[in-house]
Order: sequence, then C-alpha cells, then structure tokens
Amino acid sequence: MKHINSIFFLIVFSVLYSCSEEKIDGTDVVYGKITGKVVSSDTFAPLQNVKVFSSPSSSIVFTDAEGNFVINNIKVGEYALQAQIDGYLTKFESVTVNQDQTSEVVFEMSINSGPNVIPTIPTIVAPLDNAVNQPISTKLEWNATDSNTADVLTYEVKIRNDKNADVLVFSDIKEKSLQLNNLTYGTKYFWQVSVTDSKSAAILSPLFSFSTLPFPTTRYLLVQKVNSNNVIYAVDDASKLYRITNPENNSWRPRKNNQSGKIAFIQSSGAQNHIFMMNPDGTNVSQITSAVPIAGFNPDFIGYSWNAAGNKIIYPYFDKLYMIGSDGSGLAKIFQTPDGKFISECDWSSDGTKIALKVNDADGYNAKIYVINMAGEITDQIISGQSGAIGSLNFSVTGQKLLYTRDVSGYENPMYRQLDMRIFEYNFATLTSYQILTEKITGTNDYDARYSPNESEIIFTNSSNDGISVKNILKTTVGATNSRQVLFAGSMPDWE
Repeated sequence: MKHINSIFFLIVFSVLYSCSEEKIDGTDVVYGKITGKVVSSDTFAPLQNVKVFSSPSSSIVFTDAEGNFVINNIKVGEYALQAQIDGYLTKFESVTVNQDQTSEVVFEMSINSGPNVIPTIPTIVAPLDNAVNQPISTKLEWNATDSNTADVLTYEVKIRNDKNADVLVFSDIKEKSLQLNNLTYGTKYFWQVSVTDSKSAAILSPLFSFSTLPFPTTRYLLVQKVNSNNVIYAVDDASKLYRITNPENNSWRPRKNNQSGKIAFIQSSGAQNHIFMMNPDGTNVSQITSAVPIAGFNPDFIGYSWNAAGNKIIYPYFDKLYMIGSDGSGLAKIFQTPDGKFISECDWSSDGTKIALKVNDADGYNAKIYVINMAGEITDQIISGQSGAIGSLNFSVTGQKLLYTRDVSGYENPMYRQLDMRIFEYNFATLTSYQILTEKITGTNDYDARYSPNESEIIFTNSSNDGISVKNILKTTVGATNSRQVLFAGSMPDWE
C-alpha cells in the first residue's frame, strides 16, 4: 500500500509540474515564443543550418532551408540572440519576450571576408575646434576612413551645450556631415562623433566645441502672423528680423523692460491667456501669471504694463486690475472699476505714481480713459462719452503726456471694426488733447501707438480698415506732418 501511494504522489506531482513552474518567491513563471529568419545581408537569401541561441541561455536551435527558426517556451524577459555559421560574421540582435506572445527577429548576416580592420578615429573638418561666432545654422563636418573599402561606415553625433542639460543624438548618419539649424545665440556647443563599420564597436572622436554668435542688438519688437498664430520678432537697426517665439504657440503684445533685461508677452495656454517672460533672444521662457489669467473683452486689444524697475507688472482681468511680481509672486488686486466696465489696457507711469486705464463694455465700446493713483483713486478723466473704439495707452517719460488712439468716425459694430483710428496726445498741464498725425491715407487706421525712447518720434501700426489687409509698422516725428516712414511689416510694435 505504501508503494502504491508513492506512485500516486509521483503521478500527481508530475501532472502539476507540467502545468506550471513555481519560482522561489511563489510566483508562476510565464513563457513566450520567438520566431525568426536568418538571411544574407547582401542578397537577402535565406541561410540554412545557422546556429541560434540566446543570453540568458535557452534552447539552441538551427535554421531550416528557408532560414527560419523557432524557440518555444522561453521565459519572458530581455534576450540577446546570437546567430553563428561558418563563413559569416557572428550577428547579435536583441529581443523582448512577452507572456503568451510571439516575438519576431530577423538576422542579416555579412560574409566574413577576413580579419576586420576598425575605422580610424573621426577627425574634425569644420567648424574648427573652439571656433567662435558661428551662425545659428552651422554644418558639422568630420572625416574617418576604413582600409576595407567594402565596409559601409555609419556615424552617430551627440551634441550638448552650456545652457542646459539637453543632449541631442543623431544616429544612422551615412555622410560625413550634419546640418544644424535653429541653434541658440551666444551658446557654446560640444559635439562628439562615433563611427562603426557594423563589425566593430563604435570608435569615438575627441570632444569638439564651437560657440555661436552673440544675439544682435535689437531695439524693436513686433508681431507677425505665421499660419494662424501670432509670432514675436526682434528687429535690429538694419531691419533684420529675428524670430524669438515658437510658431507653434500663439504669442503677442511684447513689452521689453531694459532695467530687467526681460521681455514680457502674452501667450495662449490652453483655454486661457497668460503673461510670460523671456530673455531678449527668446530663451529662458517662464510663465508669470497662473491663478488669474489676463482677460478682457477681446484678447487682440488687451494690454498690460511694467513698472520702471522691471520687477512688477500690472494687468487686467475683466473689471479688475492686478499687480504681480515679475517672478510670478505677490499677486494682488489693486483696483476694480466702479461701474463694472472691463479694463482693456493699462499703462504705468515711469515714476510709479499713476496708472492710465482704458475701460469699456463687453463689446469694446462706451469706452473711457482715466488715471488712478496707487491708492486706487481716480485722479484724471482723459476721455469719456465718445462713441467708437479707443486704445493704445502710453505715458511719456515724465508722465505729463499720454498717447491714445480714437476712431474719429464713431463707428460701432458687433465685430469691433474701426474705420478711422487716429493718434492723439493728452497734456496733463493743459488738460487738452490734440491729434498727433493729421495726414493719413483714407480708409486706414493708425493704432498701437507708442513713444520712441527719446519721445521725438512715435511708432505705430497702420492698416486698411477692412481688417484683413497687410499690417505695417510706421514711425513719424512728433509735430510733423507727411513724415510717415514704413519700417516693417507687422503689428503691436515696441521700441525701447
């Protein structure tokens, strides 16, 4: 009876063991399957009797007449498969085995033409090592050779820079060059080339470097449309444009502060618009507002303002005016309109004592311009009771004058179309307004007006009042007529 029980136990154990295998930790081992094919790399003809095995080790199998092989019941995991046959170079391929799935792999084996000679170490051709003032579109060139002329050399280039931890990798390069575009101004780049003939380990070059041109001096900022997005450009005195925001983002209304050396701008962020900050070359972008976005009746006609020191910004959120630090801290509401009108534009005087506001209803009309002090008290009424669109607030350096624009036609419609926008200047000493420019092409609008840094000129946008024509940025001398000069194509200019 004892003998019979032992036999029964062995039979049951064998059945159970054939169904699953339990690891030491109590979990079941799971399996997958590998199928593959081995061919000649030059003719792609199938290779028979190729020995295929793995690391970690599993079954050793051989290919059939069609070059096919199968490895059944292999534990799930990562494997390096090795294919060997006389007359060909040993080939390795990695494969992942998943539970109850079939993984496929193809070996392309090269004929062994004898002992392999490794390629030479890549040497630099251009730009020269430690070269400076390279353009932001730079072509890297190098050289490497192989005494076996039948070998095909493949290169990989790795690039990093001194501004961040990013590493760019360009692989499977067959030429001895690589074109780089949209590099960053004023940046040192480090690059290294590796080469392989597919038979040897990669051969590394020394580490090379070059530095790009410093970002040019730019006094103007403007906005142009690229596809459906607003894109911000910096412009030098030779009228050359430098794109500083990504065309994939909608960015507009740039305002530079020379004291901080930063440019603020509005950018869409999901369903909201927020104020962002960047360096003059467009780098180091950061979002300033978060809890309270910038908002009003129409995002195209909304504005904000720096303080002179460049450490605070004021901006509207419908009927409220907020102040925030340029680092995004210290958000505080400093004013709310007494009649519920929306604040669309604001400008902060250089001495920091007063703020000009343009307020309007939800359609942009019934507009007023008035001045408040830092206690939130209304101290000056500039304009009210006028029909039509109003905008473009900008204090003079002394704070004794204020630029604004007004549609003298008084036209109002649901699309907020303007027919005859003109530039005006308000004098706080005389409490009077007068038109700056009297000569203007009929059927066009002048808007987005701002003083030049020395206040002898005014920069502004001019465009047909049809709302779809090209927008141009012009400047004129204060007090002169017929002196309008077209500077650039674009809108929303800033001149600091």
